Amino acid sequence: MSVPLLDVNAQNHPLESELQAAFNRVLQHGRFIMGPEMEVFEKEIAEMVGVKHAISVSSGTDALLLALMALNIQPGDEVLCPAFTFFATAGAVSRLGAIPVFTDICPICFNMDVNDARAKITERTKAIIPVHLFGQSADMDAIMALAAEKGLRVIEDGAQAIGASYKGRACGAIGDFGTYSFFPSKNLGGFGDGGMLVTQDDDLAEFARVLRVHGSKPKYYHHHVGANFRMDTLQCALLSVKVKHYAEYTAQRQANAAFYTEALLKLPGVVLADAAHCKCVEAQDTWLTAQEARVVLPVSYDHNTHIWNQYTLRVLGAGQRESLRDHLQKAGVGCEIYYPLTLDQQTCFANLPEASRVGCEISHRMANEVISLPIYGELTEAQRQEVVAGIASWLSA
Repeated sequence: MSVPLLDVNAQNHPLESELQAAFNRVLQHGRFIMGPEMEVFEKEIAEMVGVKHAISVSSGTDALLLALMALNIQPGDEVLCPAFTFFATAGAVSRLGAIPVFTDICPICFNMDVNDARAKITERTKAIIPVHLFGQSADMDAIMALAAEKGLRVIEDGAQAIGASYKGRACGAIGDFGTYSFFPSKNLGGFGDGGMLVTQDDDLAEFARVLRVHGSKPKYYHHHVGANFRMDTLQCALLSVKVKHYAEYTAQRQANAAFYTEALLKLPGVVLADAAHCKCVEAQDTWLTAQEARVVLPVSYDHNTHIWNQYTLRVLGAGQRESLRDHLQKAGVGCEIYYPLTLDQQTCFANLPEASRVGCEISHRMANEVISLPIYGELTEAQRQEVVAGIASWLSA
């Protein structure tokens, strides 16, 4: 049985009549840019995540870029971001002429190591971008405390984490800005590119809205250099249909993650990541050796609501991750490596100052060990069993 890594049609096709009705409404009124559906969708997202302002934008990447612009990040400024994440986080920083400074990560939750971030702050550091990777929050208490101590702004990259929470607060609603992506593969996936910028700050929200439309207010009067960051009315209308089902989508992913964890832990050599060792890699390695571990399953911290954008395993041992990947692909089970290179290893950042690219050893290690399984909510029971069977047969080979 084939199990694709992702099947967007399995989620979208059951909503066909609702989606077509939304399309027809936009077609009839003809306000394809900043039409009434945009305001409706923004209010729905603001209510979902508990913020005063939600500003729809053209992509998750542009949400990051707009946030940095609204916070007046300038050429030569330094911005801390994790080395282990998707390119857009650092790419947005670099596009403004600022310098991304790469921090290492926690090997348990894959998120920013705050102690490493502290060690890399200089007099030029202006902001921190924690990424809530794979759908689980970073350590926001520690990050916000560090930012307050050092006078830094915080942009939460929640591209993979809309609906996730940290100690009861929504990811994205804690820092100066939060950003989300509606790329089709995301948990709340659109029908093309789209994103959202959220904030509790009235002044920042107003400035971001001005920058979103080329820095003009009123129209044709430009006091700032902004850009075209608008999200199409049609995308807002279609996503407004899906957002009403989002709690169900999240529950399905959480159920799939729970199934994987329970089923895979029955296999020899499979262990659950031990959060007790998240601050000490040496202790973790000693524990994993004692357990004769070959595969490490992801965990959700008790204080977090994990939305499982990805269910990401660590496969221990040189070449073992590639062996499992090849085995699963041969069996027709979709899988993907997020991410095979860390940001500090990317060619486009090779000319950054050496100090911004050092000390990311755990990130490098994770890039050689991680592999993600199909986790979308529409997986059938048979498909989930097929994924588990594929891993079981690899372990016993």
